[in-house]
Amino acid sequence: MTSLAERIARRLEQRLVDIQATGRRPRVALTGGTIAVAAYRELSAAGVDWSDVDFWWGDERFVPDGHTDRNDQQARDAFLDRLGVPAAHVHAFGAHDCAWSAREAADAYAATLPASGFDLVLLGLGPDGHVASLFPGFPQLHETERPVAEVFDSPKPPPVRLTLTFPTLNDTEAVWFLVSGAEKAAAVARARADDGTVDETPARGVRGRGETLWLTDDEASAG
Repeated sequence: MTSLAERIARRLEQRLVDIQATGRRPRVALTGGTIAVAAYRELSAAGVDWSDVDFWWGDERFVPDGHTDRNDQQARDAFLDRLGVPAAHVHAFGAHDCAWSAREAADAYAATLPASGFDLVLLGLGPDGHVASLFPGFPQLHETERPVAEVFDSPKPPPVRLTLTFPTLNDTEAVWFLVSGAEKAAAVARARADDGTVDETPARGVRGRGETLWLTDDEASAG
């Protein structure tokens, strides 16, 4: 049976090929997490022109550049460097180097975002229903003015993070949720239910204009 990581990789490659066939450079917001990184490792050079894709991230840990906790470093290690994505097309969040505050880093990242939105946003899902660094009960869930927000006292380490807000995440043609593991099943069920709130399950707040797709393994979909 084809693994979830392989299925995600093949689907992502095909989506990028399809967008490039229209003459446009794909605009993709990446996620971190175990299954996402496993999928990135499965990406191949066949078909996609990796020199002609732009990448951003849905969130980032506010730690020094090159730190293994950073989502951008994990993606560089898994596929960006291997497949030759140009540095100019890799739009990473600012790192914590004491040169600026988390708020300044968030506002600086907002200035890098594509004016016409994303083609695809990839998101993981926490057992508590969080996506990016939008956590249950946190004020960032109700941010409507700022495209990017800083998060303090994150329930997951490290405590300081930067995240796209709902209006930015939803400014996309497609959203794909990448979820594996039985510990995520209850959160998947809550996110896909007909009732509930974003305060309880933040994943309910993200939808693509044209497509919202759940890519899960059997354990995560068992709820």
